[in-house]
Amino acid sequence: MTNQPYGGYGSYEPYQEPQAQGQGPAQGQGQAWPENQAYVDPYADQQYTQQWQGQTWETQLQPPVAPAPVAPVAPAPVAPAPDPVGADGPEYGPATLGGNSRVTDAQRARAEGRSPIIEPGMQPAVLTALLGLLLAGGAALGTYALLVPLVVLQGLTAAGWFRLNGMWPARQGIALGFLGALAADAALLVSDRSPAAILGTLGVWVLLSLVLQLRSHADPDERMYGLTATVVAAALAIVAGGYLAADADAVTVGAVAVAAGMVARALPLPTPVSVVVALLVAAGAGFALDGSAAGAGLGAGAAVCALIGHRVASYDYPSRFVHFTAGVALPLAVAAPAVYALARLLD
Repeated sequence: MTNQPYGGYGSYEPYQEPQAQGQGPAQGQGQAWPENQAYVDPYADQQYTQQWQGQTWETQLQPPVAPAPVAPVAPAPVAPAPDPVGADGPEYGPATLGGNSRVTDAQRARAEGRSPIIEPGMQPAVLTALLGLLLAGGAALGTYALLVPLVVLQGLTAAGWFRLNGMWPARQGIALGFLGALAADAALLVSDRSPAAILGTLGVWVLLSLVLQLRSHADPDERMYGLTATVVAAALAIVAGGYLAADADAVTVGAVAVAAGMVARALPLPTPVSVVVALLVAAGAGFALDGSAAGAGLGAGAAVCALIGHRVASYDYPSRFVHFTAGVALPLAVAAPAVYALARLLD
């Protein structure tokens, strides 16, 4: 190619790297751009980075920031390790290949040499007395007035027995026992308060409980345990209907005697002393109501059965729910057969 003008523009010269001010063209390089050159590189002034002179906004307007002082951190206090004996939280044994269940309160009490028995106390005893007085008042008013507190007693008995045995929630068993009690009450009313209605209902409910447990898909041991708890809960709730079969006067004497005996049993006395006091108080209440030795014997006999129910409700570290269900209901429920039988025997 020749360096001839093209298309009316100036002559073409090879591009030369611009030189800094005050320097000439480097040796061995082409000729610099002529002054009358038609093409001017618009980006030639951007080849060099602009240098700031003086103070910038950050250094002029912003005062220097001193580092904030760091406060010394005090070491956290170390809480003393709790005593492992008698601790409130759950305790676990050493790990084993077969597993190890949690240590129960009763097992811990036995290991520490304490009694695993906790009695219901005064509040459940007061509720037992209140329910006993309602039974006595209902019996004095009539059969259907007696039926209302009796149904309450039967419901508490079924629920309390299942919780006492550690089976909760056992809605089917509680419902089955309570329905058995209602069926027994209905049979008593239909049969003119014949005690045979109690025995017949109890036999039917035992068979029904057996059929229901056979249809269960649980383990054999668990099914047997559930069958036992269901049968006993139904039996206790049904047997409590003995108040409905007994005479009104016997129900009044027996219920008041149980009420007085349970309050005396809850007094802060040694256990043997409180048992004797409870029996004496119950016998005195029976004598005061009936005015005879038969009334005193009926009151004492009902109190003996009530103390047995009270002792069962105190078994093996029961919970507060057990105390306010089984602890309230079992003394009265267990005393019901004695009230019926002793009333007929001492008449």
